Amino acid sequence: MTDMGAFREAVTAWAAGGSGDLARELAARLSVRTAVLLEGPSDLAAVDALTERRGRDLASEGICVLAMNGAMSVGRFARLLGPPGLGLRLTGLCDEAERGYYARALGPGSEDGTDARQEFFVCAADLEDELIRALGVSRVEELIRAEGDLRAFQTFLRQPAQQGRTAQRQLRRFLATKKGRKIRYGRVLVEALSPDRVPAPLDGLLTSL
Repeated sequence: MTDMGAFREAVTAWAAGGSGDLARELAARLSVRTAVLLEGPSDLAAVDALTERRGRDLASEGICVLAMNGAMSVGRFARLLGPPGLGLRLTGLCDEAERGYYARALGPGSEDGTDARQEFFVCAADLEDELIRALGVSRVEELIRAEGDLRAFQTFLRQPAQQGRTAQRQLRRFLATKKGRKIRYGRVLVEALSPDRVPAPLDGLLTSL
């Protein structure tokens, strides 16, 4: 495990009610200066993929990217990592539906990811929606085929619940129907983006770090 990975685990254990001693020790040793709070592991996969594409090593820059497994936890993590706790700069990325949790914990947020002074960045619906719109439905379907998921996708489309939905909504739902699929496609979709098509909230987050 990397040192920053150990710090993430220590923070998660602290947020679950454990001691914060190890997190404090690692934060000082690693010179952690910023914590990026994400809702879940699929967001983390996307951020990691874009970070790698841009040739950055956030850990070496003192930046910890952390998936909280739920936006409702952001207040607890903010108290531990922000001014009341370790005193780190906090930022993050969230879905539109979870804006309220982030706003209460971090501040007002940025509508389009263009203002680096804002504390967090909001996806129009969610990050998968942003990525599908950036790539286009046809390109995402090509990626599903390349990933070996075409038969599963075709079966999914025959379900009564999918009739009448837009292709965009069908794709979003498909990515969430199997455990681990959103995480895998978080990376796959980001890796397929052209540099000028990175969704504004994701681009804004990385640019602000």
